[in-house]
Amino acid sequence: MVENNHTRPFIHLEEINKVFLVADKQFVALCDISISFHQNEFTAVVGRSGSGKSTLMNMITGIDKPTSGKVIIENMEISQFSETEMAKWRGKNLGIVFQFYQLIPVLSLLENVMLPMQIAGLYTPSERLERANNLLNQVNLQKFVNQKPFMVSGGQQQSTAIARALANDPPILIADEPTGNLSSKEADQVFEIFQNLSSVGKTIIMVTHDEDLAKRAKRVLKLVDGKLSTEKISSPSFFSRLWRRKR
Repeated sequence: MVENNHTRPFIHLEEINKVFLVADKQFVALCDISISFHQNEFTAVVGRSGSGKSTLMNMITGIDKPTSGKVIIENMEISQFSETEMAKWRGKNLGIVFQFYQLIPVLSLLENVMLPMQIAGLYTPSERLERANNLLNQVNLQKFVNQKPFMVSGGQQQSTAIARALANDPPILIADEPTGNLSSKEADQVFEIFQNLSSVGKTIIMVTHDEDLAKRAKRVLKLVDGKLSTEKISSPSFFSRLWRRKR
């Protein structure tokens, strides 16, 4: 377990195990995971499909609960929350970015970003409008605020999804394969947004298959068969770097 001794843990997973029952057999998705994340830290989580990356994110977001172990965030054991408590906590503390954007197609980019504020009952209508405009400006979409999602590129849709995830000013941003459907250039742009957000105080945990991108995060964790691996992420070869530039 890698710890940062200069700040107290903001998110702490203690001896997390997650077991699913599949066709009357037990499948261990996570095995004895203990790890801490710190405020302002940008962490990338890598691993092959089925390694447990998304299950780990589900523990942190409260989408699922561990079979055993504790998930503690800001000294609260969220793994013990009821569904109502979890929904309330998640709305104020978490921003989630998905691989497939999940924008509402009939709403403009501006309306998509305003929606979480309306659902949570935060801010006045004029404050929501101003905040949504400011967030879209931060991700360089000020010229596209009135466009529908289908009218902009994949990278711009994902940037909108990031702005939406920040709508309620959550301290934690979880991104599950956010660059999986993007070109190399678009992925670089989205990654740069995450780096900037980390520099201004957000705690970011990003799941990715792209080890080249992952190495640009402050810390990289690798999962292998549901366990944390001590294996270092190797540097990309000359040919993989060349291919990436040409994409």
